[in-house]
Amino acid sequence: MPANDSLIPLLGGGERPAQLQHVRHIPARQAVCVPWPRWVHPDIVRAYAGLGVDSPWLHQAAGAQAAHNGEHVVVATGTASGKSLAYQLPAVDAVHRAELHVLENPGRLEHDGAVALYLSPTKALAADQLASLASLHLPTLRPATYDGDTAPADRRWIRDHANFVLANPDMLHFGVLPNHTWWARFFRRLKYVVIDEAHSYRGVFGSHVAVLMRRLRRICAHYGADPVFIGASATSSDPGVSFSRLIGAPVTTITEDSSPHGATTVAFWEPELTEFKGENGAKTRRTAIAETSDLLANLVSSRVRTIAFIKSRRGAETIASVTRRLLDDVDPSLPGRVAAYRSGYLPEERRALERALRSGELLGVSSTSALELGIDISGLDAVLVAGWPGTRASLFQQIGRAGRAGQDALAAFVASDDPLDTYLVHHPEAIFDVPVEATVFDPSNPYVLGPHLCAAAAELPLTHADLPMFPNNTAKLLDQLVADGYLRRRPAGWFWTHPQSAAAMVNLRADGGGPINIIDADTGALLGTMDSPQSHYQAHQGAVYVHQGEPYVVLELNEQDHCALVRRGNPDYYTTARDVTQIAVLESERHEVWGPVEMHFGEVQVTTQVVSFQRKAFISNEVLGEEPLELGARDLFTKAVWFTMDNRTLLDGGLVEPQFPGALHAAEHAAIGLLPLVASSDRWDVGGVSTALHADTGQPTIFVYDGHAGGAGFAERGFAMARVWLAATRDAISSCDCDSGCPSCVQSPKCGNKNNPLDKAGAVSLINVLLKHAG
Repeated sequence: MPANDSLIPLLGGGERPAQLQHVRHIPARQAVCVPWPRWVHPDIVRAYAGLGVDSPWLHQAAGAQAAHNGEHVVVATGTASGKSLAYQLPAVDAVHRAELHVLENPGRLEHDGAVALYLSPTKALAADQLASLASLHLPTLRPATYDGDTAPADRRWIRDHANFVLANPDMLHFGVLPNHTWWARFFRRLKYVVIDEAHSYRGVFGSHVAVLMRRLRRICAHYGADPVFIGASATSSDPGVSFSRLIGAPVTTITEDSSPHGATTVAFWEPELTEFKGENGAKTRRTAIAETSDLLANLVSSRVRTIAFIKSRRGAETIASVTRRLLDDVDPSLPGRVAAYRSGYLPEERRALERALRSGELLGVSSTSALELGIDISGLDAVLVAGWPGTRASLFQQIGRAGRAGQDALAAFVASDDPLDTYLVHHPEAIFDVPVEATVFDPSNPYVLGPHLCAAAAELPLTHADLPMFPNNTAKLLDQLVADGYLRRRPAGWFWTHPQSAAAMVNLRADGGGPINIIDADTGALLGTMDSPQSHYQAHQGAVYVHQGEPYVVLELNEQDHCALVRRGNPDYYTTARDVTQIAVLESERHEVWGPVEMHFGEVQVTTQVVSFQRKAFISNEVLGEEPLELGARDLFTKAVWFTMDNRTLLDGGLVEPQFPGALHAAEHAAIGLLPLVASSDRWDVGGVSTALHADTGQPTIFVYDGHAGGAGFAERGFAMARVWLAATRDAISSCDCDSGCPSCVQSPKCGNKNNPLDKAGAVSLINVLLKHAG
């Protein structure tokens, strides 16, 4: 299949269907191979040769060499570029040589030898990595996974004997660091720490992991070790800056991808507006689920092996189900060759699906994410991406799944009802040509850092010598923790003196009120937990809660007992909560003056109350009903970016005074939707408020704030990238072909004011005013 527009008819609709907005071609890439580094042991060269790897690619060798030289390094290249070899090579070589040395010198000291620690965000990746290490068949290599599923009887053996431990940040926090004396021998020999999927550590989770890495380095130093950190990251903006911030040390960056890949044709696909009416009479688009099901059916009908990605488990199941139904009308032999693939399946079910996909027995698969797949499958011809996956890194990971065997491939990004999706299908250059997205997190967030300092003090008393390893506000925060009774100050440092686990504080402090237990009302089984702040949005009475792909309806939210009772159901709708919000400015930390316009970044207090929820049809997005909720208001102390302007500036920009509330409101909604373009946030990670006269500023004001206590770094990134962010917001609104505003541009699914008032044209004029004065 040549990589050109001749592939487009495979999607259906002819040579140039109305839904097709743009086509982008990614040229084929030839491999650049280099000799094995001279320091690699011949046994390891033979082991990789046994797997068919005769020589490394240039970026693999460069990453391995940097790590071998003692440099912290991040390898940030595309999916299927073999990043694992870059970190396996130095780590396995060190372990192998150390084990051979031990065999040759039986009277070794306790600190002799070398071990490696591998950290990944998911168990699937760790399992895949374990299989990869085992396939080398090196008798000196003893890899083992150490996570919540590891049997107690196996844990001591792993601590004492494993030399390549595969874990996750959660286990490191709860199981390893608090018990570091049990791991003393391991830490003394620790040479390499591998952080896989480093770009996934963003927002509050990224902030936690960043402080966790500082705690890890501190414990290593206590035992005399100074391990090299190796990061594997998908392509993103400033991966070196992000990884350096994650581990708290300078890093070397490898970004030139020298792996081979077939040419790829990327279609940008926007579902057409339908006759279904949404809120305030606005037309709605056909959903990304329905559109992707059509495309998948068309490709499977043409015997094109295809994978479709979507964020939600329920969405993956729905796409597979609808596709099978469509194919049944075309060829009864085809529905059985389409399946869903997601977490929640039993391991044997997942392995069977993987085998069927590799063999070609399956022609179509719908999956929740490339990360959950966690496996290496070549031979796919096409990829469909239903809705923006969250980051450019994720998109490139997903479309990179096709063409991995060297063949040319087809990919399609199908826009969902969202301002960012609208912008991107009309501006593919924002994906391919402008590296504006960054992985953001804030390790200095006091709501994150404070509990971690308590955990660190419980591991080893904190001293003044430790302070440079942590963020700049650590000394101030330690004084506050002493004043609040969490720590005690002694001449030797800061001590944890409480009987309870300090590590357990981290989750309690981060989620703002303790987890809500999700309980099956019929069986009493604990299905899962949910952070308390999210419960008003996702576990209110009447909400649809999905667990391992199975839908449940919430019967009752009992906040006093921290539980939500749910019952299995089969609703053909999903639910969306709506809130009303007030915001107060506490402190402006930074600001810029753009003539009569000012932009601020600082601390705010947000008071939010969830007031109702809507039921929406899965396929059409049609609003089926709305019900009020009686839930208490909640306060959130967080960070925000806000813009102020006076009435005269808006009038000079062509607006009239009655337009002000609707223009501000519409611009706020769209700005929230476009923030992920410059910060790796989800629209549900942030919130906003707009008003024609704010009590604290005395002017028309638009706020966009982080939806996490203490901030998550998203609003700060918006402040830094304001001009790019605002221009994209304006263009997204202008690109939408609706008349007066719809969910694809200025309507918000969680607006407590029922998306009223909204002025689409006024929002464009208002943002033009801001950009005019921004210069």
